Amino acid sequence: MEDFIIVLTEIVIYTTNRINYFCAMANRRMNSANRAVAYWVLTGTGMLFIQVMLGGVTRLTGSGLSITEWNVMTGAIPPLHTAQWSALFDKYKQTPQFRLLNADFNLSDFKFIFYWEWLHRLWARLVGVVFLVGFVWLLFKRKLKSELIVPLLILFLLGLLQAAVGWIMVASGLTGDALYVEPTKLALHFTLAVALISYAFWFSCKLLFQSNRLRNSRGLRTFAIWLVVLVFFQLLYGALMAGNKAAAAAPNWPRINGDWIPASLFSQTPVMLNFIGNKIMIHFIHRNLAYLILVGTCMWTIGLFRSGMIRHQRGRLMLPLTLVSVQVLLGILAVVSSSGIVANRWVIFDWLALLHQMNGILLLFSLIYAIYVLRPAAK
Repeated sequence: MEDFIIVLTEIVIYTTNRINYFCAMANRRMNSANRAVAYWVLTGTGMLFIQVMLGGVTRLTGSGLSITEWNVMTGAIPPLHTAQWSALFDKYKQTPQFRLLNADFNLSDFKFIFYWEWLHRLWARLVGVVFLVGFVWLLFKRKLKSELIVPLLILFLLGLLQAAVGWIMVASGLTGDALYVEPTKLALHFTLAVALISYAFWFSCKLLFQSNRLRNSRGLRTFAIWLVVLVFFQLLYGALMAGNKAAAAAPNWPRINGDWIPASLFSQTPVMLNFIGNKIMIHFIHRNLAYLILVGTCMWTIGLFRSGMIRHQRGRLMLPLTLVSVQVLLGILAVVSSSGIVANRWVIFDWLALLHQMNGILLLFSLIYAIYVLRPAAK
């Protein structure tokens, strides 16, 4: 686990360095007001990316139900002495997850999962502070253009909604015989996070790449929009895969337990329930969406070459094809390694699942950038 923490730290450092790089690039072509707003929005976007990554770690380590209360202010401080630890551990012992899955946990085991969930919540608070304090300061210094105020308020409200849904998700795993949170609520929480980070990244593009737009590219831009829609649904089904523990239901490739089209796709009633609760159906949709996105991205990239657009920003516009290829490979490796999942142990599957999630967000970013930079002809 020490190696895991070291690697995670290196990822955070790398992300921070990339943020600094983009800020330095933007610094050369923006006035001081735009530069301040760009630094602020890009920092928030980077923090949101790290938050999504921490959410993935929290889910994979089974830590999400370790804190059974939501205390906005006092919850930012971890337990400071043995009595506080014992009180929190006693509360966790009342959860179905402890009684049915982790009854052999001692205080040391509890501390491990507690700190992951606490870090996830603390980082969410820090993201809120960065956005709120930055907004007030920039508004006070008159560095915010009037047309940005309402969209940025919407961004902050989306963050509050995301926090509320996060608690609703956690509460769903604290009653009955639930071992984990409800998969649909996990998917909703993750989907809102994707929407929030996409919204913030779009603002970053508007502030950082004002002079990089390519005209006369309406068809390619529309194609990219459809790819983003597909990736969005793919990420949604990735969350349903995670919530339903569906990877281990078919730990083989290319067929799903020996079938191209499994017979149990519509085994549940009513029929619509299969699309959110049938592990094999979720697995089937997630795999085939991946193939569709891969083929679509290949076609889109070919279109870029044929139109000549690719010569302007070859590196950035080639990113979607690179990332989707890596994404498919990571997905296959994660599926075939899912038979080695061990409860409360970090194994190779967990590494692959986390990288799969991170790469999926980066793929979304690359396509959002393409939508931004590919513009119709000027009127």
